[in-house]
Amino acid sequence: MAGELVGARLICDPGSALEVVAVIVEVEAYLGTSDPAAHAAAGRTARNCVLFGPPGYAYVYFIYGNHYCLNVSCMPAGEAGSVLFRALEPVLGAGRMARNRGLDVPPAGKAARLLTSGPGRLCQAFAITRQRDNGKDLVAPGSGLSIMDDGFRVPAIAATPRIGITKAADRPLRYVIAGNRFVSGKR
Repeated sequence: MAGELVGARLICDPGSALEVVAVIVEVEAYLGTSDPAAHAAAGRTARNCVLFGPPGYAYVYFIYGNHYCLNVSCMPAGEAGSVLFRALEPVLGAGRMARNRGLDVPPAGKAARLLTSGPGRLCQAFAITRQRDNGKDLVAPGSGLSIMDDGFRVPAIAATPRIGITKAADRPLRYVIAGNRFVSGKR
């Protein structure tokens, strides 16, 4: 399922003056209670219950006391599993994304990738917070934060080991649009 999200759109505040849209260019899969790197590895808690399904719901957590990260639940109710959004390519609202990140204007040239590459940056660009977005149905109209497949076909998707973690990092569960300049870390 994780690779199927690559190329879809993430949309925040559709139809409003605050609307921002980006192509999902990088994700990582987390395999539930059997995956030592997953938030579900310790079992179901009040904090991580969204990870235990149903599929399509936002799981937002705060990391390093500084950044939010966005995941989507991807397993049937009662089973844990999620996909972390790692990088996006802006399509609409780059100015708003820049302002959300405390920038006067969107970065240009090679620096443009810094607007939404990395889980913390993309959440900041989309103004995603745990308080506002955790538990939202990402496939329901009117949720304010959604995933949409508009038929865009990705030329090539590459699977690589996950990055930014120490446990089970060697698993090839990171999916990227091959060659996309907005991908975080090693491309």
